[in-house]
Amino acid sequence: MGYAERNVWSGLGASLLGVAVYAAIVAPQLGRAPVEAIGWQWPMVACVGGALILAILVSIVWGILAGLRDPETEHRADVRDRDIERMGDRVGRAFTVLGALTALVLAMVDAPAFWIGHAIFLGFFLASSLGSIAQLVAYRRGLL
Repeated sequence: MGYAERNVWSGLGASLLGVAVYAAIVAPQLGRAPVEAIGWQWPMVACVGGALILAILVSIVWGILAGLRDPETEHRADVRDRDIERMGDRVGRAFTVLGALTALVLAMVDAPAFWIGHAIFLGFFLASSLGSIAQLVAYRRGLL
């Protein structure tokens, strides 16, 4: 497994874990309190930041271990890696736009900030995770 593919796996795993932790913190409050009373902002910031830091740390440690295990293997991205990354970014961009459009519509109808923030958050999460999944499929099956 190459350097770029390891980074995709690290990012995807950290992203999924971050969203799971965030959902475990905020979702139970939905039934007990109105959305205006739910403190969602700092848990979201903490989970996004924590997932980012975790992805970086896992990528570094995994890269060191891979380098120690097989020092002769090239650990830099090549043209194929860059093409796969671009394709994954194109897949993800659609979900970023959908999240932003949803947030815009919610703002137009004066929805609570809770729902606007979550529309953007969901758009970013889907962009990241589905873009990463598309990249992993491309690593296994090749670019179409």
